[in-house]
This record gives sequence, structure tokens and C-alpha cells, in this order.
Amino acid sequence: MRIARWMTAAAAAVSVLAATPAFASAHGGPGTASRPILSPAEAAPFTPGNYLGFSGPYAAPVADPWRPQPIVTRHRDFVVGGRGFSTVQAAVNAAFKAGGSTRRSIAILPGTYPGTVFIPAGSPPLTIYGVGRPADVRLEFTVDATLTPAAWAALVNPDGRYAEGDPAWEMFRSCATRTSTNAGLCATVVWSQSTDLQLKGLTITNTLLDTVDRGTHQALALRTDADRTQLEDMRLISRQDTFLANANDVARIARVFVRDSYIEGDTDFVFGRASAVFTRTRFHLVSTRKDSGGVIFAPNTDPSYPYGFLVVRSRITADEGYRAAPTGRLGRAWDQGAGTTGYLPGVTPNGQLVIRDSTLGAGFAAATPWAPAATTARPFAARVDAGRDLNDIYFNRLFEYANRGPSAAG
Repeated sequence: MRIARWMTAAAAAVSVLAATPAFASAHGGPGTASRPILSPAEAAPFTPGNYLGFSGPYAAPVADPWRPQPIVTRHRDFVVGGRGFSTVQAAVNAAFKAGGSTRRSIAILPGTYPGTVFIPAGSPPLTIYGVGRPADVRLEFTVDATLTPAAWAALVNPDGRYAEGDPAWEMFRSCATRTSTNAGLCATVVWSQSTDLQLKGLTITNTLLDTVDRGTHQALALRTDADRTQLEDMRLISRQDTFLANANDVARIARVFVRDSYIEGDTDFVFGRASAVFTRTRFHLVSTRKDSGGVIFAPNTDPSYPYGFLVVRSRITADEGYRAAPTGRLGRAWDQGAGTTGYLPGVTPNGQLVIRDSTLGAGFAAATPWAPAATTARPFAARVDAGRDLNDIYFNRLFEYANRGPSAAG
């Protein structure tokens, strides 16, 4: 479905997208084919309210404003650490079994908690938070997507934390019985399929880190699949694919809101299909495993939907290695599923991202901050003509507006 048909479904709520853009303003626009810049009129629709304002199927989105409030951590229905549960998974299982529609809180005391955590669909609304500083409440595990499904299953379940009949059993079984040659996106420390999840004050690290070469080693810290996922004061650390903001149902919108957090990696380390807003968040590109050509964002937005990732009032930084040799990339589209067909306009996902009102530190390729697409290597190309359609399926949808700092557009 093209954007015009989507607008018919969403009607006046996003009619501003049809407005004629203003070019050559003091704030930029249109930029170049390799570094497109939005004009003020073009940037107007790209607000948290629009990215978080719709739910339901892409074919017929429903106006459903979601305005996340600061996460409240006063309650402790379940406690992990001390005299409470010894694992986070055990507390999640208990919350699931408690059931109901009332929000439940899981408080995690300072410490390091090894192993994976799977939060199944059907859980009550959950708030999982750390007590104290995020750096002192650590969820850690070492898992690499290159493992076979059988090896993955043996690695993540040596203590039987996933057993038939347990709430997360089906999540575990879906990965353990994969017919693919590798574990793929099951290689994550924390994985949620639960709607209305809140995470606050935690450090989640896939500790594979620099123990492998610079090749393809997907190693997720956090994967979220469901609608209305909220992160606050989080630290997510890995190298490739640190945070997957996903939509488990590829036909339906899933929304994610991230505030006051830190995300670190070296390859596509913020990626996925969700409609996600990141505010007051730092994204840090590191060179310790891969010393050139690192990429931060890799959205795989539905081609019919105008809202993928929005980064606003945030910081994008790189370490000393990239600052000395600025080859970092802000992002690229993820042409998921098109490895054999190539990019198919209107069929293949076409990643959408706007970085606005943010600080871009040194270390990034100024003339070419957007890399060719993942999976297909489709060259990056944006429209720069007057009256351009920002959702043209034949062009990329990665844009900037009103940024500052050493790597911002001149």
C-alpha cells in the first residue's frame, strides 16, 4: 500500500504529510541525495505524537494516542535478589501466574544476574526496575547468533529455567526447534513479547562483546516485540544488534518509547520494525571490535507506513578510534527478507528514520552518513527535487533536521 492509501485510512490526523514542503530554508532542505535534510514544513509531522499516535494493522491504522509518563517505581510486588527470587525469570514467571490486568512491579536489587530473561505475551502489564544506579543492576549473558538452534538451547537452558508448562516455554521452544542453521534473533539476553512492558534502571549486556572478530556476530542485549514498550534510564550494551525494537506481527504497528538511556554497539545496534521514539538518549559507536564503517540505526519499517524511528533531543557519539578516522555511519535501511530477490519497491521494508534537534559528535562520515542497505546493499539515494514525496518507495527514507555538533550537516 502506498502512503496515499495509508493517509486515506488515517485521514486528517496526518494530513500534514501532504503539505507542499518549503525548500532552501535557514534550517536546511533538501540537502543532497547522499545526505537529505528536511525543511521546516517537511519536519513538521515527525513528532513523538505521530510516531506514537496509531495502533492496529498497517492496512487500517487506528488513531490511538499513547503518551508515556515517567515510570513509577514505588511498588514491589516481586523482588529479585536478597531474600527474594534468585533469578529475574522466576519473578517474571510468578508475575505471569498472578495474572490480571493490574500493573505488577518487579524490583531487582543491585547485583549481576546471569542468564536470559523471556517475558511472554499474556503477562500482566509489568514494570521491571533496578533498585539504585543502573550500572549496579546488571543482567548479563554471552550468546552469539552463529550458534545452531540446538547449541543455543543447551547454552540458555542448562539449569532448566525453561520447562514445559512454564510461561516462557513456548518462546524457548520456538527458538530451540528452529530449522535454520543458526539461532538468529533468538540470540538475546532479554526478550519480551508482552504489551505494556516498562523497563527502568537496568544495564543489559550481551557479553560476547570483543571476544569475536569483526564479522557477522548478532548478539542482542534486548529484543522487544509488542506494543507500548517503554524504556527509561536504561543501559543496553553489545556490539552487533544491541537493541531490536521489533513488531512480532509484521502486519501490525508496535510502539516503543525510550527516554534518558544509553545504547552502545558497532553494527546496526538499534534496529527493527517498531514505530519508536528515542529522546534524551545517547547512542555510542565503538571501534574496539570493528574499527571502521560501523552503523548505528537499521530500521526495517513497513513500506506503507510513514513512521519508523524518531531520534529527538539526543546525543550520537563515537569513541576515539572513530574520532581519529571518521568512517562511522548514522544508519542504513534494513531490506529484511530481500536477500534473494533484491529490494522490491512496495514489498520490501523501507526503513524510515528522522534524527532531529540532536547533537552529532565527531567520528562520522560527513558527506555520506547513510550506508547502503543491509541484506541487499541497495545504494543509498534520497529525493532532493522540489515537492518530493518523503515516502517514495523507490528512494530511501532516512533524514536529518536541525541537528548540531561536529558531524551535523553544514
